[in-house]
Amino acid sequence: MTGTVWIDGAIVDAAEAKVSVFDHGLTVGDGVFETIKVIGGRPFALRRHIERLHRSARGLGLDVPLSDARLRAAIDELLTAAPGGSDLGRLRITVTGGVAPPGSGRGTAGPTLIIAVAPLEPWEVDTVAITVPWPRNERSAVTGLKTTSYAENVVALAEARKVGATEAIMPNLAGSLCEGTGTNVFVVRDGALSTPPLLAGCLAGVTRALLLEELPEADEDNVPMAALPDADEVLLTSSTRDVQPLRMLDGRELPGIDGPVAKRAIDAVAELQARDLDP
Repeated sequence: MTGTVWIDGAIVDAAEAKVSVFDHGLTVGDGVFETIKVIGGRPFALRRHIERLHRSARGLGLDVPLSDARLRAAIDELLTAAPGGSDLGRLRITVTGGVAPPGSGRGTAGPTLIIAVAPLEPWEVDTVAITVPWPRNERSAVTGLKTTSYAENVVALAEARKVGATEAIMPNLAGSLCEGTGTNVFVVRDGALSTPPLLAGCLAGVTRALLLEELPEADEDNVPMAALPDADEVLLTSSTRDVQPLRMLDGRELPGIDGPVAKRAIDAVAELQARDLDP
């Protein structure tokens, strides 16, 4: 991996960045994170990402060990120091439970905070996805928290990559659409654009929220997984993909970038990014 890292108040090359082998984020996945798109040297929608970082941390009983002002300053320092910092990038903030004895209990060392930035390769304009049978638990204690415990996502995404797809879409326990491994999902049915409500168990995606605000026709609604084979269009949203329509789902062709709703959604997010980098 190439990139630049802020850790323990110092900026180092990614190859030199180190955390303890007893860090709770490593041993038990006890941590939260945010991934933020960098556009022209500035992080997009940083306020919203920091707010969600705090929500996730509170949900795990963690504290973010910097004030918001100092966190923003550290991000600015990192982006200034990073080679090509003004280019398209992926910024990640990670907060873990810190060094602790082996096992689930936390230690007394306090949380670990890591901020890293690396180049971001642009996604294709549209993509391929599959559905997988493994459900999200919408009643879990960590539902809606952006935690570092991503093993389920790793397994599902590996299944997608076996067939040349870039995303796996999952149901919830009720059999309704939930989310992808790293995306929210919007579905067009009979001209109506909808995405599952947060009660369905999906993450409160930043791009999801922005699209709901920017596109009047978008709303929240439960979508049965059984309705996906008849969808007119399917769109993925995330902080790095922005809006990426599907050209194929489970082997069925979809309009992809040529879908009329997809075009409006892509334009809406692009116009927002052009006028306001911290909406």
